[in-house]
Amino acid sequence: MVEAWYMDESQEDQRAPHRLRPNRAVSLEQLRRLGAFFSPLPIFQLDADNYETDPHLKEIRRAENYSWMDIITIHKDKLPNYEEKIKTFYEEHLHLDDEIRYILDGSGYFDVRDKDDKWIRISMEKGDMITLPAGIYHRFTLDENNYVKAMRLFVGEPVWTAYNRPADDFPARKQYMKFLAEEA
Repeated sequence: MVEAWYMDESQEDQRAPHRLRPNRAVSLEQLRRLGAFFSPLPIFQLDADNYETDPHLKEIRRAENYSWMDIITIHKDKLPNYEEKIKTFYEEHLHLDDEIRYILDGSGYFDVRDKDDKWIRISMEKGDMITLPAGIYHRFTLDENNYVKAMRLFVGEPVWTAYNRPADDFPARKQYMKFLAEEA
């Protein structure tokens, strides 16, 4: 079940929850206003144990035109250049296309910036799906379990290019900022 909160400013272990004290929870509606979308929606009950044959996942892929997918396992024993990849994933960046991830096993955090440039941490676990819009600044890290297996979904050919901040001149960023202004 997706849970989100505003992060503290600590630079300690990125895998820690980093909750403010007192905790400042962020609702799914607040995340939606930032452009983040989640599944399973009430009409879909995704089955991460049977993703190969899950009819609901098949329907989401058809409806959203997610024509390409792969599986990534992030664990020190499974991912080549693990330490380097973990650092890269945690650098603040954006993409020119939506980022769609479906957690098949394990858990981790997506961090996104709110409209005031504050970090929000989104806890993701098995069965959760997230879509982050093109142009949103974000980053990813494992949590203290140090393991996640995720499906990466794409519309068309996969693009993994990350543009580290600052990347405000890209059309995707400008479109995202326009979206935020309209949501305000």
